[in-house]
Amino acid sequence: MIYSAVPLLLLAVTLPLVGSPAAQVSQPGQSQAGGEAGQQLNQKSGAGESVLVSVYVQLDFSNQTWPLTLSRTLTPPFASASSPPATLAGLGLTTECNVHHDGCTYCACLPGYQWNASVCSCRRPCRSPRSRGPCGCLVFSPPEAGYCQLLPPAAPASCLPTVPGTLSLNSQVQMPGNMLNLTLVTSHETTNLNWFLRPAGSPRPILLQPGTQVSLTSSPGQAVLSILNISHKWAGEYTCRFEAQGFRWELYQVVKVPLQATDVARLPDQLSISCATSPSFQLSCCLPSTHLVYTASWSPTEGSKASLVNTPGSWCLVLTVQRCPATDTTYTCELQSPGLTPLRVPISVTIIQDGDATCPEDSSAVAWNVTKAGHVAQAPCPVNRTGVVKRTCGPDGSWEPIHGGCTDAGVLALFHRARLLRAGQGWPAVEAPQILAELSEQAKVVSSPSDLLALLGTISFLAKVVVDARIQLNRSALEALLKTTDKVLDLDTSSLWTPARAQKPSTGSDLLLAVETLARSLCPQDHPFSFSLQNVRLQTQLLGPFPADYRVSFPTRPPLRAHIPRCSLAPLGRNGTNVSITSLVLRKLDRLLPSSYGQGLGDSVYATPGLVLAISVMAGGQAFDQGEVVMDFGGTGGTPHCVFWDHSLFRGKGGWSDEGCQVQTARASPTTRCVCRHLTAFSVLTSPDTVPENLTLERLSQVGLGASIVALLVCLGVYRLVWRVVAQSKVAYLRHTALLNVVLCLLAADACFLGAPLLPPGPRSPLCLAAAFLCHFLYLATFFWMLAQALMLAHQLLFVFDQLSQCRVLSLMVVLGYVCPMGFAGAALALYLPRGQYLREGACWLSGKGGALYTFVGPVLAIVAVNGLVLAMAVRKLLRPSPSEGPRAERRQALLAVIKALLVLTPIFGLTWGLGLATLLEEVSTVPHYIFTILNTTQGVFILLFGCLMDKKVREALLKRFCRSQSPNSTISLATYETYIPEQSQGRSEDTR
Repeated sequence: MIYSAVPLLLLAVTLPLVGSPAAQVSQPGQSQAGGEAGQQLNQKSGAGESVLVSVYVQLDFSNQTWPLTLSRTLTPPFASASSPPATLAGLGLTTECNVHHDGCTYCACLPGYQWNASVCSCRRPCRSPRSRGPCGCLVFSPPEAGYCQLLPPAAPASCLPTVPGTLSLNSQVQMPGNMLNLTLVTSHETTNLNWFLRPAGSPRPILLQPGTQVSLTSSPGQAVLSILNISHKWAGEYTCRFEAQGFRWELYQVVKVPLQATDVARLPDQLSISCATSPSFQLSCCLPSTHLVYTASWSPTEGSKASLVNTPGSWCLVLTVQRCPATDTTYTCELQSPGLTPLRVPISVTIIQDGDATCPEDSSAVAWNVTKAGHVAQAPCPVNRTGVVKRTCGPDGSWEPIHGGCTDAGVLALFHRARLLRAGQGWPAVEAPQILAELSEQAKVVSSPSDLLALLGTISFLAKVVVDARIQLNRSALEALLKTTDKVLDLDTSSLWTPARAQKPSTGSDLLLAVETLARSLCPQDHPFSFSLQNVRLQTQLLGPFPADYRVSFPTRPPLRAHIPRCSLAPLGRNGTNVSITSLVLRKLDRLLPSSYGQGLGDSVYATPGLVLAISVMAGGQAFDQGEVVMDFGGTGGTPHCVFWDHSLFRGKGGWSDEGCQVQTARASPTTRCVCRHLTAFSVLTSPDTVPENLTLERLSQVGLGASIVALLVCLGVYRLVWRVVAQSKVAYLRHTALLNVVLCLLAADACFLGAPLLPPGPRSPLCLAAAFLCHFLYLATFFWMLAQALMLAHQLLFVFDQLSQCRVLSLMVVLGYVCPMGFAGAALALYLPRGQYLREGACWLSGKGGALYTFVGPVLAIVAVNGLVLAMAVRKLLRPSPSEGPRAERRQALLAVIKALLVLTPIFGLTWGLGLATLLEEVSTVPHYIFTILNTTQGVFILLFGCLMDKKVREALLKRFCRSQSPNSTISLATYETYIPEQSQGRSEDTR
C-alpha cells in the first residue's frame, strides 16, 4: 500500500536497563499498548541487571528520508533527568502509516506484528488491505494513532509466530451430496469465533450462520463447522476467525467440489435442424466459476470450431458447427479435471430429412426455427432474463403453446440470495431487511409466472430466516414488505397467478403464512404502527404487562372489526412482559387461495367477502395462537360459516376450516359475528346455493324418530309374546329372524342418531366420532338384513321345491347382515378421517362433501334396487300365477293382494330410501327433503304395522293370548312368504322344521 503523503513509522526498541530497580515509562498523547494513551510500563530488576523491554515510539520523518534518519544516532524520547540510564540496543519497524488525502491515517502492520484485538474491534479496515491477514490495515482519525504489537514467540526452529490453533479438513475435494466438516482445535481460550466462506469469484467473504445446511458446534478447545448436502455453491476458501492471546487470528482452508451434469448449462438440450435452411449452428456448454481447473472439449469436431466465452460468474465453450452433418449426431461436451472422473454432457442433434413432418419457422414472439415433428425447440431468454423457453412441435406439424419461462435476473438473484441465507450463508439481521427493500422495486418487473414464483419464494425464505434467527424488523423493512405484497395481490390472475398456482398449488397459502410471520416481527420500539394501501392494511399496538381489551377496526368494504377480551391477554403479561398485537387485512388474497375445505365444509362452492384478517399476538419474543377473538364481518349474504386458514390441511397445501369458530349473529342481521378460540387468518364463507337449516324439518325428524323408536319397542314386545307361535316352520323362523334383526338394528340406529346432536361435534370429539360410526354401521346393518329378507323371498319365488338348510342360511344371513356393513363403515372411517372429510359440519354424521356419505348412500341404493327387483317379481307372481298353483284368482282379489304386498314390502325393504336420490340431485328444493324425512324417520311405525301386526298369525297369537279365544285357522296370509308359495308345496314347507 503506497500513499503520497508523509509516512509515520512506529518502532519497537529494546533497552537494557541499568540502575533503578523500577523503570517507569509513559508516553502521554501517544497510542501505547494497543492504542491506549498514557499507559505505564513497569519493569522490576535487581541493581546492575540488564532487562529487555519493548517501548513503542512514534517517529515522524520527511518524505523519502526515513531510511537515512534511522541510520543516525537516535535519542530515546523518554530519556529525562529522573529516568535511569538506558542504552538503545535494538530497533525494529512495527507499523507503517500514511496520511490519506481525506485526512485519515492508514496504518498497516509489518511482518511479525499485529494489531491488538481491541484495536481491531473499534477501527474500520482500509478499503484495500495490505494483506489478507486479520485486521491488516486500519484507519485512524487524527490526531490518534496506533501501533502493531509483537506476536507471540514462535518455536526455536521457526521464524513464524505461534498460532494458537489448527484448522483441519476431512477432505479438500468434497463430492457433491456429502457432508463437509471443518474442525478448529485451539491451545488457548478463544473468543469471538466466526466462520466465513469466500466462493470463487466473490469479492468478499460471507459469514456462515446456523441454517438448513450449516450447523455449528463447539466444546472446550474445539469448534466444528458442518455443511450438509454440499454442492459447488459451497466450494471456496473457508476462514475461521477468532481472538486469542489478545490478537485476532484467521485460519484458512480451500474446499473444492466437483461439478455435476446438472451444474452444466446446455443450450440447447436437443436440436432439430434442417441442413437446407440452416447449414451451420452453435452449441454451448457453460460452467460456473469454481476452484477446480477444468479442461473442456467437444466431440466430434469435424467441420466445427470451438471458442471460449467468459461471462460474469461462468465461462462457456461454444461449438460452431460449420458443416451440417448428414445424419443424426450426438455432440458431447467433455469436462476433465485432474484426479476426477470426466464429466460428459451430451446434446443430440436431429437432422430433418426430406419428407419429414415439420413445424414452420415462427418469429411471432421468439424466433423458432424449422423443427421436426415430435421434437422440442428451445430459445434463449432475452437480455436481463435467465432461462430458456421451449416449444413442442406436435405430431401433425403444428406448434404447441410455449412452456418453460424466463425469470428476471434481478428477481432470481434475490431468490438465490434468500435461499442461501436460509441455508446458512450471510448475516440475517443485515441482509433480510436489504432483500425486502430490493424486493419492493423488483415487484414492478414481474411479468411471468416464473418471476412471480421466484418473488414469492424469496418472501417465504425470508419469513423462515426471520423466525429461525429471531430477527426484529424496523418500520422501513416492514413497509417494503407491505408494498411488495400490495403489488403482488394486484397482479393479473389469468396470466400470472393461475399458471403459478398450476405449478405450485400452495402458492397463495405460502404467501399468507410468510406475510403473517414477517408482519408480527416488528421491533417493539416501532409500535404503534399503522400502514394502509389498496390491498393491505396493517395496525400494530404494544400493550403493557397488564393489557386491557384490544379493539381494532378497518374501514374496508365490507367493514371489519375485531375484539380480543382482556381475559385472553392477561395470562401473557403475568411476568411483566409487554404484549404486541398485529392485525393485518389482505384484500384479494381469498381468490388466490386453493378452494380446499376441511372437516365439515367439504368441497361445495363458497363465496368470501374478499377479505382475510390475520391477527398475531407476541409476548416475550414468542407467538401465541390461543385466545378468544370476536370479529364482525359486515355485508355477508347467504349462509355464513366462520372459518380460518389452516396451513396444515391437505398435506401442507392448506385449506379453510371451521374448527374452533362459530357464528353468533342472528340470520336476519347483515353483519356476521364470528367467535374463534385461536388466532390466525380468518374469513367468512357463504354458501348461497345450499338448503338453509329448516327448523320444521328438524322437528319432523325428531318426532318421527321418537315415534319410530316407540313402535320398534312395541314390535319387540309383540315378538316376545308370540315368537313360539309364529316361528314354528323353518321358512317362518328365518323370515321372522331377519325381521327381528331389522328391528334391533333400526332401533339402535334411531336412538344413536337422535342422541348424536347432544354430543360436542367435531373430529376431536371421540364421542361424536363413535356416534357417527355406530349410526353408519347400524343403518347399513338394517338395510343388509332387509336384503337378506329379499333374497329369501326371491329364493322362494324362483325355487319352489328347493329345500333350505336352516343353519347354513342363518349363517349366511349373519355374515351379510353384520360383517358386510362393518366393512363399509370401517373403510369409510379409515379412508376419510385422516383427510378431514369424515364428519359433517356441526353434526355427528357422515360428511356429504368429501365422499364419506357415499359409502352409505351407495350400498343403500344398491340394496333398494335389488329389493325393488324382488318386489317386481312378487307382483308378477301374484298377477300371473303358474298352472301348478291352482285355478286363476279373480282379478279384483289379485289387485288387492298386490296393494297389500306393496304396503308390506315397501317399508320392510326400505324402498322409501330411494327418495334419497331426489335429495342428492335436487339440492335447492325442500319438497324431497320433507317427503324423505317423513317416510324414513317413521319407518319403525311402518314395520310395526305392516311387518308385524298385519301378519295374521301374529294377530291370532295375540288374540289367543289376550282374549283366550281360538280364532279359525287360515292357510293364506298376504303378509307372509307363504302367500307366494304354491299350495302344493306349502304343506311340505310347513312340515319341514
